[in-house]
Amino acid sequence: MSPRLLLLGLVCVLVGRAAPIDRAAWVSRHHPVNRTVDFDAPLTVGNGGFAFTADITGLQTLAADYHRNGIPTETLARWCWVSDENPNGYQLSDTDQPYRQPDGTTLGFPTKQASPAGEWLRRNPRLHPLGLLALEWDKADGSELVAADIESPHQELDLWRGVLTSRFKLGGVPVEVVTVCDPQSDTVGVRVTSLWVERGRLRVRLAFPRGHDPAVKNTPGFDWSQPERHRSDLSDVAGGGAVIRRTVGRTTYAVSLSRPVRAVGPHQFRLEAPPSEGRVLAFSVGFSPGVDPLPAKAVDALLSASAAAWATFWRTTAAVDFSGSTNPLAGKLEQRVVLSRYLVAVQSAGDVPPQESGLTCNTWYGKHHTEMIWWHTAQFALWGQDAALEKNLAWYRTQLPAARALAASRGLKGARWAKMTGPDLRESPGGNPLIVWNQPHPIYLAELLYRNQPNRERLDRYRELVQDTADTLASMLHFDQVRGTYVLGPPLWIVQEIYDPATSQNPTFELAYWRWALGVAQQWRQRLGLPREAHWDHVLAHLPPLAVKDGKFVALESHPDTWDNRDSRHDHPEMLMPFGLLPGGPDVDRATMERTLDAVLTEWDWETKIWGWDYPMIAMTAARLGRPEVAVEILLRDGPNNRYLSNGHCPQRSDEKLDPRAPAGARRREIAVYLPANGAFLAAVALMVQGWDGCTVAHPGIPKDGTWVVRAEGLRPLP
Repeated sequence: MSPRLLLLGLVCVLVGRAAPIDRAAWVSRHHPVNRTVDFDAPLTVGNGGFAFTADITGLQTLAADYHRNGIPTETLARWCWVSDENPNGYQLSDTDQPYRQPDGTTLGFPTKQASPAGEWLRRNPRLHPLGLLALEWDKADGSELVAADIESPHQELDLWRGVLTSRFKLGGVPVEVVTVCDPQSDTVGVRVTSLWVERGRLRVRLAFPRGHDPAVKNTPGFDWSQPERHRSDLSDVAGGGAVIRRTVGRTTYAVSLSRPVRAVGPHQFRLEAPPSEGRVLAFSVGFSPGVDPLPAKAVDALLSASAAAWATFWRTTAAVDFSGSTNPLAGKLEQRVVLSRYLVAVQSAGDVPPQESGLTCNTWYGKHHTEMIWWHTAQFALWGQDAALEKNLAWYRTQLPAARALAASRGLKGARWAKMTGPDLRESPGGNPLIVWNQPHPIYLAELLYRNQPNRERLDRYRELVQDTADTLASMLHFDQVRGTYVLGPPLWIVQEIYDPATSQNPTFELAYWRWALGVAQQWRQRLGLPREAHWDHVLAHLPPLAVKDGKFVALESHPDTWDNRDSRHDHPEMLMPFGLLPGGPDVDRATMERTLDAVLTEWDWETKIWGWDYPMIAMTAARLGRPEVAVEILLRDGPNNRYLSNGHCPQRSDEKLDPRAPAGARRREIAVYLPANGAFLAAVALMVQGWDGCTVAHPGIPKDGTWVVRAEGLRPLP
């Protein structure tokens, strides 16, 4: 064959098949960079279950300022929980309040949170901060290092390597701090380089607070009071390292250091370099539960391990490249994808499923909200990271005995999932026990994993989780002999958390979710070679239709006032979720959903309260309805709880209407970061780019106006 024909053949191949995405270029163009002391822009290194968040110095030197004015800088792991003493022996039943059920019987639910028992049970256990690393600089005037001392800062997080490099000047003298996390252990490595180190005027302080302020539910500060109520026992290690064994109540953990430290106060330790080491102070700090410390690791080894692990991650994850687009939103969309992929990878795959603020700070005392598990983790299965989702579901599998006990206590079959919970699945008093849309999530997530690997091994691994969850779904319904249908609730607190739980019945999304999840559970039985469950089929045949009024879906059947009452049009517009999060079905009329979407777009109260996961959820519905322009606009809309910062985080302000302390027009940020927003965003992008079962349109959620160029690799479609 002639060279000309060979060249022509090569051109035809390249035209017919797009070149692979340059993963390094795709990631590297979105490295976060800070050139000022920005309290809203701390940067995090982590490994999924452990994270270290740093300020502009690469450590946590200005922790008080960042907490007070923006996003906290902390060191957290999902294995470290503490509890106060319980001298009164409070039990969950102490907070029970009777609720009438559809069959006329009453049952107690632990909803009395405003009581001594309720407060103790909500606050305990709570996630505990592991320690604080800060620079100490000997200033000429003897004062502490403050933000104003940071000159000419330039900080960059190398996402491809997982390495944070912070450069600045103190007193005109350059300082460089390199920060990295071990991908295999809860160890942070630090290398400080400066003439100030050589002169003995720059060092690092390791400090341990008693914990967080237990009186603050969301984004609490450190509690430095009562140093006598916790212990930090220092011991030297042969070879030059050190171990600090921490005791807080009945919780113990070990802190291993690669170099010696000395105590300089209660729970305060100093790391400094002798003159023989010149300008470099390098060390690692490892955290582990119990009394046995981690082996100390060299910083260079940590840098190499991090670079290798992150390069593998970025090469194997799914990717979406919009670099050829002329649409001005394309760069914003791609940046948000890359930063969200990084944030969920470092914060959302620990020993206990994530809290809403991940491993950045505490919200709801660090408790996991099980209704958020879909928004946190479904994206893992859609973006080629099954192992991270499986780690989250491993906790659910280990908690099956506790979930079965909870179900039995409510007279239910199967396994019922607590809503606001610590590592032991114990419920927290309040409205939490009345929320039910968390129940089907394990079935959906297990199904996503099976779709990726449809084999017997995955069926067997999750069969009990699916079976027991479905048994509870079926037994939570009551058969109304007069109507001839099953009913859901009361009591229940629907997704749109504004209605009276004592009277709410047949919410739109929950009913649709029950139908879909029970149908999937029946498929699992058939895949396993088992007969269909007769009771589930009876339920499926006798579920009531979704509530409709004036041609639009409403939030729930018992209070069909969504479109009649302005005050019923804030919080989550759950009536869109049956055709977005879910694929619809015989109970979801497409034309009715179209009218409902239009009503939400034009009549919903977007200012009072709408959460970071609502925007992606609405975008999913718009995409399934064939309205990609709406999907992109809503996904990227600059809304009250949809403003993403330069580090990829999406803070959530409080509800002004419910906060009497807020002056008119004020917006008090209650939740400094909100990982369900990032996870929901990634799930929405997966649907908008890769589609869903039966979808024949390429990139169905991206407008076909000639301004978008989309290259995608590895994404999975939704059901």
